[in-house]
Amino acid sequence: MTSVNNFQVDLRGLVDLLSHHLYSSPRVYVRELLQNAVDAVTARRIHEPDAEARIRLTASGDQVSIEDNGIGLTADEAHSLLATIGRSSKRGGTAEDISGLETTRQEFLGQFGIGLLACFVVARRIRVVTRSARDPQAPPVEWLATDDGSYTVRELPDEAHPEPGTTVHLQARPGATEWTVPAKVEQLARDFGALLPYEITFEDGTGAAPRVITDRPAVWDREFPTPTARRVALAGHCAGQFGFTPLDTIDLDLPVAGVRGVAYVLPEPTSPAHRAGHRVHLKGMLLTDQADNLLPDWAFFVRAVLDTDTLRPTASRENLYDDETLAAVREALGARIRSWLAELAATEPDRLAAFLNVHHLGVKSLARHDAELLGLMLPWLPFETSDGSMSLEEFAAAHSDIHFTRTVEEFRQIAPIAAAHGLGVINAGYTYDADLLALLPAVRPGIKVTELDAGAVTDRLDQVPTSAELALAPFLATARTRLEAQSCDVVLRAFQPVSVPALYLDDRQARQERDRATAEENADSLWSGILGALRGSGPRARLVLNHNNPMVRRIAQLPDEALTATAVESLYGQALLMSQRPLRPADSTLLNRAFLGLLEWATHSHGSADQQEDQQ
Repeated sequence: MTSVNNFQVDLRGLVDLLSHHLYSSPRVYVRELLQNAVDAVTARRIHEPDAEARIRLTASGDQVSIEDNGIGLTADEAHSLLATIGRSSKRGGTAEDISGLETTRQEFLGQFGIGLLACFVVARRIRVVTRSARDPQAPPVEWLATDDGSYTVRELPDEAHPEPGTTVHLQARPGATEWTVPAKVEQLARDFGALLPYEITFEDGTGAAPRVITDRPAVWDREFPTPTARRVALAGHCAGQFGFTPLDTIDLDLPVAGVRGVAYVLPEPTSPAHRAGHRVHLKGMLLTDQADNLLPDWAFFVRAVLDTDTLRPTASRENLYDDETLAAVREALGARIRSWLAELAATEPDRLAAFLNVHHLGVKSLARHDAELLGLMLPWLPFETSDGSMSLEEFAAAHSDIHFTRTVEEFRQIAPIAAAHGLGVINAGYTYDADLLALLPAVRPGIKVTELDAGAVTDRLDQVPTSAELALAPFLATARTRLEAQSCDVVLRAFQPVSVPALYLDDRQARQERDRATAEENADSLWSGILGALRGSGPRARLVLNHNNPMVRRIAQLPDEALTATAVESLYGQALLMSQRPLRPADSTLLNRAFLGLLEWATHSHGSADQQEDQQ
């Protein structure tokens, strides 16, 4: 008996929905085939605990088929379950006794009832031949569906399918044959199904011996003769899955959460902003190789692969649903990685040093929120300091008062001078360093950490003898007058290195006041009045002239006051450029004026000398 029916959905609209909006690629049809077969075998094992598990996948030309000896279907079940979206043979509620399966639903992979209809993303026709294991007297059934939205169900003679189980045949639609090429089907089956609980074989239609595509148990669950053998096997697995040899491996074992796997440490630095792609298997089936919400953001230095039976997939079964369960697992996995770091610090400092040499940025990110870990990592985390690259522990042992700069440029300018005068300065211009320095006094009481300001640097530089400074008073007065418009004071000190003629120093308050003044100059009358009322009385920027520098001493002795002022502007401009700070319009005008002034003086002096020679 044959009946012709229409699906209880708009099939063409459904295929468009699946292929263009729900699934990222047609490749998922192989997953759907494997999933249905595995679930059918699981259902039969519940019905018959001693039943054999057999799944065979075949691809030849534009045909793909999969055969299992699972629970099978009757004609009524074929009508009800294969043609209605939202139904599944695992959910129960049919005329047969499927209701008991609801309590064991966690054993199944599929939970969304889309099933075989998803295969229409590549198929123009799907033929299912099935025989029920629940009703031995029921005949085999053929369910034949096409992509025009119709299907037929008919009973077949016993010899058409003598044993319980199901065989699904797909015929590719025009333009989709690339997805049914045997090599492609085998590769997709291995990718999706390597960790599935039953042995699955693949045949390519050439008569070659069947090839097993499952690879159980997972490499992290296997027994190895030595720890070294296990590390080698895991390294090979990482190379195959992610394309790199790991610097180290971290076991991710959360039995309570039903999670087992491993995290591989990247051998090279990576950006914290890079979203990692982790591989997640759900009950053995690959769910995604791009899970970016599995681990905490700070764990960007690892790539994880794991199997779980508790985490919830999204509707497309291509990622993890971000719910409370995932949040708890993410926190637990982060704690496992943190414990691994602590174990290395306590027992294997050489391995920790090798890790931090590459991934100190990730540990710094974690330590910002974990004072205990910061204290543990202090002897190891590297920082750029005025004494060279070293750990905070080493630097704090030499300097009880620690200063830091918020920009790399400011540090580069001040570092050689600070080192020469015993001032402890750390470059906090790199990611996370300022946050860690703020936490340092809490984990190392007695250490004082402050942002570097102009006064702290000036106080460390050598004072010029009073007699020398008095002799240079006219020069200093000219310099201060000339730079008053720049809101910059001028001081005289003696410091190393001698090659630095002048040093431009400011701090946060000075920069804020300078920005306020610039905004006031460019604002309309209303805003100018408001900004004027906000004028601060904090310290101003400083130009520190180096009395040890021969050129500064020569400039101080120039008899021409105008030339002296131009030279001071040039020193100011050079120091400002060396600090690599952004130039204000007023600073650009000053630099241009000083440059042209020096050219004018040089050409005028040369012209006067030539004129004197002509007169002689």
